[in-house]
Amino acid sequence: MKNKIILVALIFISFLTVGQEKKVSNYKYIIVPNKFEFLKEPDQYQTSSLTKFLLKKNGFTVLLESEDFPEDLKNDRCKALTASIVNNSSLFKTKLQLELKDCFSKVLFTSEGESRIKDFKKSYQQSIRNAHKLMEDISYKPLSKKQQVKETKIIAVDTPVKTITKKEVLKDVSSTKKGSEKVENTTTLYAQPKKNGFQLINLKPEVVFIILNTNIKDVYVIKDKNGLLYKQESKWVAEYYEKDQLIVKEFEIKF
Repeated sequence: MKNKIILVALIFISFLTVGQEKKVSNYKYIIVPNKFEFLKEPDQYQTSSLTKFLLKKNGFTVLLESEDFPEDLKNDRCKALTASIVNNSSLFKTKLQLELKDCFSKVLFTSEGESRIKDFKKSYQQSIRNAHKLMEDISYKPLSKKQQVKETKIIAVDTPVKTITKKEVLKDVSSTKKGSEKVENTTTLYAQPKKNGFQLINLKPEVVFIILNTNIKDVYVIKDKNGLLYKQESKWVAEYYEKDQLIVKEFEIKF
């Protein structure tokens, strides 16, 4: 049974990696952090809001990570790229690097802008604008229906191409329940967005799970565990193994 649930998890990981090589222009959404790592405060020097403003010029739907996401993006964070600004400045020159990463943190685009202005706000903003200039020829170009269908398939070793549905996955997972399992009572968790999924915290607060997006609605891979999280009617069910025992937990999750 343990091998079976590992196999299901590996299928999900394989499913996630399909389309990882998509061009930047095929992504509809770009998420901009409220605060870049080299800064001390959210949107300090208007760096986040400026980055959002500039990327919208390319035809993307750009959202700050604190904003309410569209339903399709809530269900699959891999539909979005994440923008980041890396500070490579020297003593006499401000140098910022704009990066666009997919949900696996793979960099699909990078450009660098410079400024010699001494004022932090002006130099950061000028550097970001200069980095964005290299994106002038990049604009959002949605995938054709044929391409979208192709990206819903996975290629397994020595097996034909097939489409995996949520129904099929839940059927496979439910079959692992035959045997030793421990079912616990429902707990409420709160979802906090991460680059490629969510972290689920309780009221203590402490992180209970980190879940990774899949291309199947309401199904997630539980990071660092041999298991899955999926929605069943109004509840969320986590199934994973601990010391060869199948643990089944039900949760209410506030996204």
